[in-house]
Parts: sequence; C-alpha cells; structure tokens
Amino acid sequence: MTDGTSLRGRVAGAALRRYREAIGYQLEDAALVLGCDRSKISRIEGGLRGIRTGELRALLAEYGVDAAEQEILAVIADRRAGRGWQDDYADVLPGEMRDVLALEMAASRLLVYEPQQVPALLQTQDYALSLASADPGLPAGSQDRAAEAVMIRQEGILGRGGLEVTVVLGQAALCQAVGGAAVMGAQLGQLAAFGEDLPGITVQVLPFSCGAHAASSAGPLTVLELAGSPSLGAVHLGGLAGGICLEDPAAVARHAGLFRHLRAAALPPGESARLIRDTAARYRPDGEPAQLS
Repeated sequence: MTDGTSLRGRVAGAALRRYREAIGYQLEDAALVLGCDRSKISRIEGGLRGIRTGELRALLAEYGVDAAEQEILAVIADRRAGRGWQDDYADVLPGEMRDVLALEMAASRLLVYEPQQVPALLQTQDYALSLASADPGLPAGSQDRAAEAVMIRQEGILGRGGLEVTVVLGQAALCQAVGGAAVMGAQLGQLAAFGEDLPGITVQVLPFSCGAHAASSAGPLTVLELAGSPSLGAVHLGGLAGGICLEDPAAVARHAGLFRHLRAAALPPGESARLIRDTAARYRPDGEPAQLS
C-alpha cells in the first residue's frame, strides 16, 4: 500500500488520475472497478491515502496501461520500496528525502544541476564529511553517519546498470575549498575520472565566463525521469530540511527544458574534464589552495 501524502503516494495518485482522465472515466467509473465509493478514488489520486497493490494493478489494467509502465508505477507505489537503508539513516535523512531516494532507484535518467558544490552522487567520503561537518541542521555527532549515507546512496545508484546521470556543475563548485586543499584535490580528481571513465555519467562545467544563464536565479535541482513513462517523474529542488519536490508533469517538463539550456551553455564533457583537472592541480598538497580564478 502506498503511504498517503508521501512523495511516492502523490506521484502514484497523480498518475492514476491522468490515466483515468485520458480514457474519459469519471471518479464513479473508477470506483466501480474497485467496488468502493468515489471519495476513496479521489483521496488516492490526491495522494491523501494509500492503495493496495492489487487495487493499483486492477485500475492500471482497466485504464489500458502497458505492462512496463505498470511495473514502474508498482515500484513507486509500493511503500516497501522506500524502506531499507534509507530508514536506517532516518536521523540524517528527512522523510521527503527518503522518498526521493526511493524514486532514484526506479529512475532511468537523472539530470543534476549543482551551482556551488559537487553533487552527492559524485562526492568522495572526505568531501561528504566536510559538508556534513558544516551543516548546522544535523544532530550533534551524526556527521559520520551523514557521510556514510552518501556513500551507500552512491553504491546503490551508480552500482546498478541502465542508469544515465548527467551533471551540470557550476565552476564555483570547483573553487569552493570544501575540507581544504587535500580534500578538494582528491575530490576533483575523482570528479574528472567519473566523467571520463564511467559509462552513463556525463559531467559538464558551467564556466564563470558564460555570464547570466537559464538557472541564474535557481538553486540545485534534480530531474528524475522514468523510462518509457513520460507521465511519471519528479523534480527535487535542494534546500533546507531536504528541499521540496514537484511531481506535476508540466513542472517536470519545465525543469527538463531548463536543464537543456544549462547543458547548451556549459562546456562540453572533454573541456569540462580538462578544466576540472587543471583546477585540481592548482590545489597544493601542503593544505592551501593556489590562487584560483
């Protein structure tokens, strides 16, 4: 059963509403399929209550949803999909963020924009620990666990096949000396290697020289796309307490369009890797960065 009002519940409910409306069914027609009243369907579609797996599949079959899309939605809607390692780190992962991580596991493509820091999926453990140590919102003494959660997330997402990750990184992220010169040198070296050596991962740098750009007034964002399911997806906007999520298809499409503009303004992957390596070399091993521009 889905969890009412959770991100996954809202994504599943909104998809069910779109499927129903696409074939011209009213709430009463869907209610007849499940043998319930229309208010139950309304609450499911609004993400206000859960739906059992059998009920979900009955509605999807009635709506003519193909088998591949049914399987994707079943994973999203199953509340057990959000349980596991994320719950073990509930003290350092806000509830909405745990739902985002569950959606990540069902995604086929992630579009990531980070203006000021290396995104979590590409961080070294020392870099992640340095960020955690500077986060006043984390409980005292939990910084090591926060960094562990980043590493486990990487293993689960990057360790599986079939996932495409495209990252646009602001050049400021290369110059912000998180953890000091040694940490940054190692982090930038790994970042360049990710972009050059791992299939499915593309890293592009948005240089200072590009000036104003499509996301000049925006913060970090991730678009989560699901294979074969244009009506499914979400956008995670980073911020305090885990940020916020948008699951409306129009919002997903707008942010995917914004990301295309960012990619067009960013350096190509090869030039980006060279810039990253050049910047890494300018961090001196004695603990202080050389002059960066």
